[in-house]
Amino acid sequence: MGLQILMKSTGLKGTHLRGLETTATYDPATQEFILNSPTVTSIKWWPGGLGKTSNHAIVLAQLYTQGQCKGLHAFIVPIRQFGTHEPLPGITVGDIGPKFGYDEMDNGYLKMDNFRIPRENMLMKYAKVEPDGTYVKPVSDKLTYGTMVFIRSHIVGDSARSLSRACTIAIRYSSVRHQSELKPGDPEPQILDYQTQQYKLFPLLATAYAFHFVGAYMKTTYHRITGDINQGDLSELPELHALSAGLKAFTSWTANAGIEECRMACGGHGYSRCSGLPDIYVTFTPSCTYEGENTVMMLQTARFLIKSYTQVSSGKLVSGMVAYLNDLSGQRIQPQQVAARPTTVHINDPASLVEAYKLRASRFVEVAAKNLQAELSHRKSQEDAWNRTSVDLVRASEAHCHYVVVKLFTTQLSEINDAAVHAVMKNLCLLYALYGISKHTGDFLQAGILTDAQVTQVYQRVKELLAAIRPNAVALVDAFDFHDNHLGSVLGRYDGNIYENMFEWAKKSPLNKTEVHEAFHKHLKPMQAKL
Repeated sequence: MGLQILMKSTGLKGTHLRGLETTATYDPATQEFILNSPTVTSIKWWPGGLGKTSNHAIVLAQLYTQGQCKGLHAFIVPIRQFGTHEPLPGITVGDIGPKFGYDEMDNGYLKMDNFRIPRENMLMKYAKVEPDGTYVKPVSDKLTYGTMVFIRSHIVGDSARSLSRACTIAIRYSSVRHQSELKPGDPEPQILDYQTQQYKLFPLLATAYAFHFVGAYMKTTYHRITGDINQGDLSELPELHALSAGLKAFTSWTANAGIEECRMACGGHGYSRCSGLPDIYVTFTPSCTYEGENTVMMLQTARFLIKSYTQVSSGKLVSGMVAYLNDLSGQRIQPQQVAARPTTVHINDPASLVEAYKLRASRFVEVAAKNLQAELSHRKSQEDAWNRTSVDLVRASEAHCHYVVVKLFTTQLSEINDAAVHAVMKNLCLLYALYGISKHTGDFLQAGILTDAQVTQVYQRVKELLAAIRPNAVALVDAFDFHDNHLGSVLGRYDGNIYENMFEWAKKSPLNKTEVHEAFHKHLKPMQAKL
C-alpha cells in the first residue's frame, strides 16, 4: 500500500532534527528495537499517505543501545496488518484533518507505544547495531541526512516546474485576452502587449528557465557526489548539504510568490479554479515549509558560508561555489571589504553580471561574518551571537544563492549552439540578472559595484528586454511542453479556446445540477408566501 519517511513531529515540525523525541531502544535479549513516542510533541505529524494508506513507514528516532544515545537513525516500521489494514497493536495512526490545500492527500499522525521491530529493520548501510548491541558508527554523521538532501534538491526542480506551469497559464491567457485601447479607435490589444503586464510576467518566465537549469545542475551534482561518497570520498558532502538547503529555500520562496503574481496577472479569472492557478499555489506553497522551513534552511547555508570564510581568513583555500571567497586579499581579513574593490560591470554581458553578483555575495558574507564576530566579542554565548546576527546571515545566504543561479544560467548559455535560440536565451538570462539588480539596487550601490548612472541603465535595459522577449513569449512557454491535462487550466489551453470552455466548465458546477436551489423552497418561498 505504501511506504512513508517519518521525521516530523507535532512539536518540532521537521526542522530541528537533533531534537526529535521518538526513541528506538535496542533489546539484545530479543534482538529487537522498542519504539516509543514518549511525549505528545513526539507524535509523528504530516507525512503524506500515512493517515489511511501506507502500511509501512521509515521512522527517524533516537537510537539507544547499551545505555547510550547514538543519535538519529532510520527504521522500517510496519504500521498496519496485512489483510485487514487495521493498525497493529502499539500503533496509533490516523489523518490529521483538513489543510490549506492538498485535500486528496491523507497526511497523518503516528504514535508508537513499546512497539517492537526486528534488529534487521534498522537501515544499516552506514551505521550498524550488532546482535549484542555494539554500535558501529558511520564514516560521517552527515550521511544520515542523505535522503533530505535528495528531496531538497528535487524541490529546486519542482520550483521550476510549478513556476513554469503558472507562467504558461498567465502568458497564454494574456495573449488571448484583449482589453482597453492603446490608441483611440484602434482594436483592443492583447494584454500581453502592455508593458506593465510584460513586467509582471517576463521576469518570472526568465526565473522559470533559470530554476530549470539550476534544478538540472542539482540533480546531476547530487548523483555525482553520491557516487563519490560510495567510493569513500566525502569532501563535497558539506557543500552539497549547504547548497541544497539554500537553493531549496531560495527557489521555493521565489516560485511561491511568482505563482501568486501570475494569478493576479490573470485578473478575476485567475481567482477561479478553472484557471488552474489556485491549485498550483496550494499544492506548491507547503514546499516553503516541508523538508526544512526556509529561514532555517538559509541559516544552515550560512553556517557553511561562515565556516568557509573563516577558513579563507586563516589562509586556507576553499573550492566549489564559495571559491569567490578566495579573493580575500592575501587570504586574510583586511580592513577594506572584499566587495569594495574597483570593478567594471557591463550590463549587456552576462559574465560581467555574474561578477557583480559574486561581489555582492562576497560583501554580504563578509558583513555577516564581521557582525557575528562583533557579537561574540560582547557575549560569551555562541548561540546568542548567532541569533543576534541571523538577519545578516540569511541575507548572506540569499545573496550567495542568487549568485549561484545567475552563474548557472550564464554557464548554460555556452552550451547552446543554435544562434537563434542562443539569442533568445541570452535575453532571458540578461533579464533575470538585471531584474534582480533592479530589485536590490541598494546592495549594488552601497558596495560600490554599480554607479547611479549604471543603475539607470539597468532600469532602461530591463524595459528594452521586455520588448525583445515579447515576440517569443508564447513560444517560450510552449517549449515547456505541458499537456493540457497536466496543466489543468481553462485559461492556459494550448488551442486558446478559453471562453467557450470556461462556459462549459461553469455549467458543470454542482450548483447547476438543478435550475432552482433547494434553499428557495426551504426559506425564500415560505417568506414570499407571507408577503
